[in-house]
Amino acid sequence: MLRFGILSTAKIGRELVVPAIQDAENCVVTAVASRDHAKARAMADRFSAPHAFGSYEEMLASDTIDAVYIPLPTSQHVEWSIKAADAGKHVLCEKPIALNAGEIAALIKARDRNKVLISEAYMVTYSPVWRKVRALLAEGAIGRLRHVQGAFTYFNRDPGNMRNVPELGGGGLPDIGVYPTITTRFATGKEPVRVQASTDRDPDFGTDIYSSVRADFGDFELSFYISTQLAQRQFMVFHGDKGFIEVKSPFNADRYGVEEVELTSQNHGESQIFRFQDARQYRREVEAFSRAACGEKEEVVTLESSVNNQKVIDAIYRASEKDGWEAV
Repeated sequence: MLRFGILSTAKIGRELVVPAIQDAENCVVTAVASRDHAKARAMADRFSAPHAFGSYEEMLASDTIDAVYIPLPTSQHVEWSIKAADAGKHVLCEKPIALNAGEIAALIKARDRNKVLISEAYMVTYSPVWRKVRALLAEGAIGRLRHVQGAFTYFNRDPGNMRNVPELGGGGLPDIGVYPTITTRFATGKEPVRVQASTDRDPDFGTDIYSSVRADFGDFELSFYISTQLAQRQFMVFHGDKGFIEVKSPFNADRYGVEEVELTSQNHGESQIFRFQDARQYRREVEAFSRAACGEKEEVVTLESSVNNQKVIDAIYRASEKDGWEAV
């Protein structure tokens, strides 16, 4: 059993990842840390974790954990991932793991010198939904892939939410723009070479709140839009010359609908629906991470993949400041 320490009492940890760890077969939460010891103790008690720490440093120095899950604000991800690695702990860090691709080099060095696993928490890459999309594309179910289209939107103008605070790494692209990018890269095994984009910013917060993106993958294009101030929506469609694949709720199935993939033939004469009643992508994520951390052969999100994904987001920001294409 891999013993996790939870570095902060953030909402995503409380509501999604910690329950998944406690539900998993090969890992368990043994400690929670917060700068407020009372909050750490309350969360530890809620999940029957025996240890609570009033500082992050104290937990990292403890021998009660083997790994940490980090759901801190984005601006603190690199700092605490490195500190955890230097303490000899494996690291599962929320996305985006860095504010720009260049910062990830320091994480790679920390991983290698400490011989630990550091992985960015893209739960979608562990979902049977996206494994099915990848398999369908690989077997040629839609023929030649020509276009991928997607969207991810929600509405949030809470000034206290970290997603609306630039200093904490807020903004739509770091928060949700990473998802159409990572899933397209995962499903196709391809990397984009250039992007075009337009981006709008909130006049009060200064964060990016809407982006429309076109990415050239060479053999096909990806076009998507994301927004933190539009009505809630998610979809992804992979369109080929022999049919298309639609992922009905590609990222947050619990809030956006059923976990379902539909394969439609060229002339709409035939449709196959693949339903996943118990995908539990967060549980699959932590179990895969735990197997890899314990030395088993397992597919996880590598820091090298994180660099490539972040390069796309960086290029989208640059492209939004100009007309025409921007190299990734």
